[in-house]
Amino acid sequence: MLFNEIVRLSAEHLWLVAIAVVAATAIAAPSAVFLTRHARARRWTLGAVNIVQTIPSLALFGFLLPLPFIGGVGKQTAVLALILYALLPILRNTVVGITGVDSMVRESAVAMGMTDGQILRDVELPLALPTILAGVRIATVTTIGTATIAAAIGGGGLGTFVFRGIAMADTKMILAGAVPAAIMAITADEVLEWVERRFSY
Repeated sequence: MLFNEIVRLSAEHLWLVAIAVVAATAIAAPSAVFLTRHARARRWTLGAVNIVQTIPSLALFGFLLPLPFIGGVGKQTAVLALILYALLPILRNTVVGITGVDSMVRESAVAMGMTDGQILRDVELPLALPTILAGVRIATVTTIGTATIAAAIGGGGLGTFVFRGIAMADTKMILAGAVPAAIMAITADEVLEWVERRFSY
């Protein structure tokens, strides 16, 4: 029975992480492209996202609870908090990857008559892809760990075991949540590192 619950909560945990990382990538990627073209906005935006990253996870969950429409106890608030935490590494790495493309390469593309959109699609993004994937990998691994806190506000996932174990002073119950989460994080890191290496050549 415990095994079945571990499988169910692991799937729930994975769902929380997947939704958060996909949403964060969908927000961060186009935002990063905009920021690479606007240096002043880049400075302020990255600063603001950095501030969010410094807020302790449990505190951020608490800040979001009373907000109308997006707050409250449950998965919606948990996913929103996880998205906010996943944004920084993806946004920053995408900006660094694109701005790190050699200026000579850009100048050569311009000399060939390529438009800004073509340069982005055919030159900058392919060259920046390994760095972008590194950001996604970092975001995924950290989100798996942070998602365990989601159980504190009814978000579910493997944190349910952790908080239940703490309340009962039951080490086995804590490990039932912590060990699968650690295995999930290690597996995700290895898989995404392999994907990252494939695009580095």
